Amino acid sequence: MRLPRQRNLGLKLYMNTADQPIIIWGALPLIAYLLGSIPWGVVLTRLFTATDIRQQGSGNIGTTNVSRVAGPTLGLLTFAGDILKGAVPVFLALKLAGQYQGAHDMFLAIVALAAFFGHLFPLFLKFKGGGKGVATAAGCFTVLSPLACLAALAAFSVLLLCSRRVSAGSLAAAAILPIAVWFSTLSWEITAGAAIMSVSIFIRHVDNIRRIVAGTEPKFKDRSN
Repeated sequence: MRLPRQRNLGLKLYMNTADQPIIIWGALPLIAYLLGSIPWGVVLTRLFTATDIRQQGSGNIGTTNVSRVAGPTLGLLTFAGDILKGAVPVFLALKLAGQYQGAHDMFLAIVALAAFFGHLFPLFLKFKGGGKGVATAAGCFTVLSPLACLAALAAFSVLLLCSRRVSAGSLAAAAILPIAVWFSTLSWEITAGAAIMSVSIFIRHVDNIRRIVAGTEPKFKDRSN
């Protein structure tokens, strides 16, 4: 029996334009969070060293601490892993939402934030001891807004070269990101996502900011705290 017209319209609420079940839309933010929760710094240092990175150096699981404690190779691998766990789910979201009108930008922002907060509050570490989010945010916006990501990278590079402190470069990149995202996308939803990430990165860097002000923040070449 043919469904009434209004019933058909109701059915469309559960399907996207490519006839994909709405469950996929709901599942992707969860998948993004789980990917974001993979603590690559912990995984790699456990695999290739006898070190628990959470007990060494600053205790952070991100690229800088891994590089200082376990060497630049594992630091770069950690960076690549943290980039990809932001880029991969956002890329999938972009493909899924490609021709869907209405919730497109909001969906992309939600998936990006899910991956980002997975990194900050990883399920696999019992929601504690996550990273500071810079690399994962970079992965998200490499896909969402390459031009904004390049602007943030330029700010990062200038501050890193001037101060030789990764934290200073990270803060500069975080400050520039929402502005660059707005001018490159003109999307309030994606810009709001970038702003939330930026504020979160600053909060995660509170101790670094205090050390920068005090002049005690270690430089990147230092292998100790």
